[in-house]
Amino acid sequence: MTVERVIVGISGASGAAIAVRIVERLASMPDVETHLVVSDAARRTLDLEHGAGAIGHLRPLVHEHHPSADVGASIASGSFPVRGMVVAPCSMQTLSSIATGRADTLLTRAADVQLKERRRLVLLARETPLHLGHLRSMCAVTEMGAIVMPPVPAFYHRPRTVDEIVDHLAARAIDLLALPCGPIALPWLGQ
Repeated sequence: MTVERVIVGISGASGAAIAVRIVERLASMPDVETHLVVSDAARRTLDLEHGAGAIGHLRPLVHEHHPSADVGASIASGSFPVRGMVVAPCSMQTLSSIATGRADTLLTRAADVQLKERRRLVLLARETPLHLGHLRSMCAVTEMGAIVMPPVPAFYHRPRTVDEIVDHLAARAIDLLALPCGPIALPWLGQ
């Protein structure tokens, strides 16, 4: 049995529920080892949107929770093999830092490592509306090999609750990592 390592980065944009669900879904996969890094701004957003103590909910679900300031952590090195990384949500500040190679936090350093090692990097870019700087940063990271996945819900499966929308977005983000377990999101089957 091969264990797949996945990094989940959470930045300070709105959409904490998606990050929480990604971690929960990965925790249910026995062959996945999840590493978590949360920006300082994300801690505030998690508490606001998910409730006080949200980090306490996530810690037991991951293999390791890395402090945001620890740029010497294992996930900051290309010699630490991982399947890929998801940043959910990905604030425009974080996206801009990744696009320009500004690796001054563990979250942006780990993302930078994914790009330099040609590994999967999925960015759930969370902002609306977008100005030209946002679009240029999205273009730049895409040209470097990242996958920009704005958390735009699909309605073909007729979700009835916000939880169903969040679950589908989380599953789609995980699927973009191309884990050996195969797709987990509900597919479009045609009419």
